[in-house]
Amino acid sequence: MSLNETVSADRLHIGFFGLRNAGKSSVVNAVTGQDLALVSDVKGTTTDPVKKAMELLPLGPVVIIDTPGIDDEGELGLMRVRKAKQVLNYADIAVLVVDAEKGNTALDEELISLFKAKAMPYIVAYNKADLLESLPQETENEIYVSAVNNTNINALKEKIAALVKTDAESKRIVADLIEPGDTVVLVVPIDKAAPKGRLILPQQQTIRDILDSGAQAFVTRDTELEHTLSMLKSKPKLVITDSQVFGYVSKIVPQDIPLTSFSILFLRYKGDLAAAVKGAKKLDELKDGDIVLISEGCTHHRQCNDIGTVKMPGWVLNHTKKDIKFEFTSGAQFPEDVSKYALVIHCGGCMLNNREMKYRIRSSLDSGVPITNYGIAIAHMNGILERSIEQFNKK
Repeated sequence: MSLNETVSADRLHIGFFGLRNAGKSSVVNAVTGQDLALVSDVKGTTTDPVKKAMELLPLGPVVIIDTPGIDDEGELGLMRVRKAKQVLNYADIAVLVVDAEKGNTALDEELISLFKAKAMPYIVAYNKADLLESLPQETENEIYVSAVNNTNINALKEKIAALVKTDAESKRIVADLIEPGDTVVLVVPIDKAAPKGRLILPQQQTIRDILDSGAQAFVTRDTELEHTLSMLKSKPKLVITDSQVFGYVSKIVPQDIPLTSFSILFLRYKGDLAAAVKGAKKLDELKDGDIVLISEGCTHHRQCNDIGTVKMPGWVLNHTKKDIKFEFTSGAQFPEDVSKYALVIHCGGCMLNNREMKYRIRSSLDSGVPITNYGIAIAHMNGILERSIEQFNKK
């Protein structure tokens, strides 16, 4: 996969924060070399976080996020400030843009405290340095820049790059479970919910990771799985299935062949497998009247037999035999407070980056609410959870 093809969830997310009229959007445009953000002398021009996936040297594939001013006012302004702070849940690096003439305000210091509390690498970029008679001495995470004449913009990019902690080579979806020459069978149901003419993102990424490892990927529908296995001259090293057909597939795949799901692989890739396994046990303890949140990281057209709003609730009700209530969120709508829920069941999170997925898990656990994901929950309800994760315990 080339840099231009890197999916947003796997790109470095860089959030630009600051007061209105600190020149934040001007700095964003200077860093990106394009008019990504609307610039105006009128306070509050940026009203919602603006995202742009792009290539940014020397960083490579990134998502640049320009946020509303942290000092916005009024009812709408408070909503914008809340949206700006929500960016902290998924940004990998923060750039705080401060008016160099005015210096740090109490709100700037509040943001810095938030960066530190979230263990987020950050840089303070003092903009409008061209208006200063002399530049103060900089600290390691400070820099004086001018978006007007491009002063120190390249140096700012170098500072951002220096904060990047890359583990791209050690973090793999499935490559650490297989060897060159191995065969992996992927089970991909084609039903009404399947996108026309293409595979969904986790399937594409998993296939690519298998090929990058020098292994062979055999893709089959669940209806042809038995025939596919019979055609192979040797046993596959691993079978990976869509979680929706976990129960059906587990009956076909012999016990001596490792079996897992795309959802579980992505949970391991960017989430917390142990927490999700523990959270699945809550399915056996749910009571009448409990509320379960089913959350998805993306937004898509709901089909008549949608997994999140139809299938998963049905499976949970059938498993628990209790009068469970369900609420649903998608995209960026994960609740700030999840304390009213007895359990959170999350999708695989393929459209979320690592930081946001971990934030959602941490938010739930900090509220004392168990959280699991589609693949783990379905495996548990089918009595095959131990089988679906046993190969990870060997690593």
